[in-house]
Amino acid sequence: MNKVYPSAAAALEGVVKDGITVAVGGFGLCGIPEALIAALRDTGAKNLTAISNNAGVDGFGLGILLNTRQIKKMISSYVGENKEFERQFLAKELELEFTPQGTLAEKLRAGGAGIPAFFTKTGYGTIVADGKEVKEFDGQKYIMERSLTADLSLVKAWKGDKAGNLIYRMTARNFNPMVATASKMTVAEVEELYEVGQLDPNEIHTPGIFVKRVVHNGTPEKRIEQRTIRKA
Repeated sequence: MNKVYPSAAAALEGVVKDGITVAVGGFGLCGIPEALIAALRDTGAKNLTAISNNAGVDGFGLGILLNTRQIKKMISSYVGENKEFERQFLAKELELEFTPQGTLAEKLRAGGAGIPAFFTKTGYGTIVADGKEVKEFDGQKYIMERSLTADLSLVKAWKGDKAGNLIYRMTARNFNPMVATASKMTVAEVEELYEVGQLDPNEIHTPGIFVKRVVHNGTPEKRIEQRTIRKA
């Protein structure tokens, strides 16, 4: 089965509408599906809930959707490098569900595995635990966290084939595999596209059964969040 679409815009056609929840892969600016994010912006969809480890930076990544006011709520772990995010949040224009990084990863993994909730020690005794069920196991207190699923998942892979089998590279593997399984409509952006059978099955991180559509972006823009160089 050939799941490849000619462009990011074509890959999102018919699956985006106002008010949906979108899970987006990536870690910082590493491994973000930038072509798909730009295509999502161009759909004009509003009132989106975005699940992502971070909120991009001003003018790049999910930051472009904040600039156009298309996101109404972020479910994130780290949001410290986006001034527009800070402005909207402090002005109460943007909702934020702040989630510890490991908990966020497990929420997505559990959602993809069909597990509705789990218990974790992380956040117990802090505001993270407010309003959540607490149980004791072996003398330790744990809080219950609900899993996360999305209407649409956008992921970025290093290599992919036309059936949607994906291989991630290094840090880009942090959140993309969990995001890929957390919805019934996963669209993958790949840097290198292969015919079915060319990828080693032992190296596949996300099987194609989880991926509905694929778009090839062979020349991605790979920005660095904070570029620090030694003074001359």
